Amino acid sequence: MAYQQEETTEKRFDPQIARRILSYLRPCVKQLALSVVLVLVGSLISLIGPLVTRSAVDDYIMVGDMTGLNILVLAWLGILCANWFVSYWRMYTMSWIGQTVVHSIRKELFDHLMKLSFDYYDKVPVGKTITRFTSDVDSLNELLTGGVVTLVSESAVLIGIMGIMLSLDTRLALLCFTVIPVLVYLTTGFRAKIVSAERDERSKTSEMNAYLQENISGVRVVQAFCREGLNLKRFDKISRAVFDAAMRVVYLFSYFWPFVDMTAVVGTVVVLWYGGLQVAHGTLSLGTLVAFIAYVGQFFGPIRNLSQIYRMVQRAMAGGERIFRLLDTEISIKDKPDAIELPPIKGAVEFKDVYFAYEGDDHVIKGLNLSVRPGETIAIVGQTGAGKTSIINLLSRLYDVNAGSILVDGYDIRNVTLASLRRQVAVVLQEPFLFAGSIKDNLRYGRPEATDGEIYEVCRQLGIDDFIRKLPKGYDTEVGERGSKLSSGQRQLVSFARALLARPAILVLDEATASVDTYTERLIQEALRELLKGRTSFVIAHRLSTIQEANRIIVIDDGNVVEEGTHEQLIRARGRYYHLYMMQFSSMASREVS
Repeated sequence: MAYQQEETTEKRFDPQIARRILSYLRPCVKQLALSVVLVLVGSLISLIGPLVTRSAVDDYIMVGDMTGLNILVLAWLGILCANWFVSYWRMYTMSWIGQTVVHSIRKELFDHLMKLSFDYYDKVPVGKTITRFTSDVDSLNELLTGGVVTLVSESAVLIGIMGIMLSLDTRLALLCFTVIPVLVYLTTGFRAKIVSAERDERSKTSEMNAYLQENISGVRVVQAFCREGLNLKRFDKISRAVFDAAMRVVYLFSYFWPFVDMTAVVGTVVVLWYGGLQVAHGTLSLGTLVAFIAYVGQFFGPIRNLSQIYRMVQRAMAGGERIFRLLDTEISIKDKPDAIELPPIKGAVEFKDVYFAYEGDDHVIKGLNLSVRPGETIAIVGQTGAGKTSIINLLSRLYDVNAGSILVDGYDIRNVTLASLRRQVAVVLQEPFLFAGSIKDNLRYGRPEATDGEIYEVCRQLGIDDFIRKLPKGYDTEVGERGSKLSSGQRQLVSFARALLARPAILVLDEATASVDTYTERLIQEALRELLKGRTSFVIAHRLSTIQEANRIIVIDDGNVVEEGTHEQLIRARGRYYHLYMMQFSSMASREVS
């Protein structure tokens, strides 16, 4: 079974992406300058330490000046306390900068996502989109907070150490620098093998997670077909591949870091040996040797830390590329520059020679012509894939027509603002979607200014006031994520009330009673008789018994109207609708007999 390949997690340095990432730092210029100063001050203090040690040994300990030594030690303690303060503000400032940038990017991403057209969501999995907000943004934060500090501070420390070492003793410094080529190889060439091994481990882990998720989601099917044993064998094989890939990473790291540490130890031993000879011959002071050894210990730390920057940059480049690709995704459904506000409408709708395809030339709507009077209830029926839902998607302008036009009260919907159109069109879907929060919050979703009295009145008209008040906290009851604390029928009833509370001029019901039982459906039908009066309504229904009172029923086939009329007229005509109705009626009768 093939799984989608994992996205690339590393990318080479790209100046264009880097400039775009750094552009988010413009509002933080003052804080960034302060953090650079704090980094440099901290780096300077860390460089002073060995020099203080040299002075303590040569100028005070070797000559027995304990008073001077005490003063030096107290002064150094004071400097270290100041360094703690500097380190605190450096970390706080850089974290503030990083979180400010993260907040700006996430806000920009969310705003763009809420405006993106449905053709984006048709193509991109939700999981990948969420990853833009999480791991990809985190990779930028890691670079801006940890990476920038490390690059500036460790570079300053490394340059400072090399300069001080050369000033203390040129020969010892050059002797120490001979290990640099070895460290460069370890941190570049050898580390590339580690990166490759880690990428392979992530790929194997991704495959395991996909297989695990598939089996958990389909556990009923697994047990129904007694596949437990066979699936366990396959999982064991996939898991073993993860184990092998992980152990290769462990092997490489187990080889890499000890070798780096050994190189540092060898460098220290060589300096200690050669410097000891110089001290013995009187050409080098003991304090200078002690300070030099301390600098050798510090010398390898920045090299190791700087080697991590390369990977941070790679991750940030890959994450930034995906984030900016999303931000650059064109919003295909948007207001024209000269779009006007759609005034309060009566609800007249006209489809004029409309053609529409989700992709390419594979049209699902083909030359549709349909005229609807204000306040008329239109039922749309047809086989699956006939184009019923596409019609109402076009009416709400979730997609744009490829040819032709849709007029509302004589206004081409492409020439009015999206907000002014959608505020006057309410949609109730087959799969009701409620947001985390209270029932009252969800009812007000389309009209936040609605009063409690208006909410109660709509719910009483729909016949759902009683069931809501019987809940633990009534209208303040939390519905949970996606309305999980309510039954499917209850969620649908709340979504009905939400749509009607918005006072739309046009109401669209897309298989809206498919998720409720027969008793609840009858309650809704009774309420809708009154609530649909004076409101243009489009009703897509699978149960044909629910649309018999519609002013007009249109039968859609292959993207066009093939029949239309009242229920009685279509039954007498004995055409497509008649056959659909009779098949459904016979099926229902058979179930009742059985």
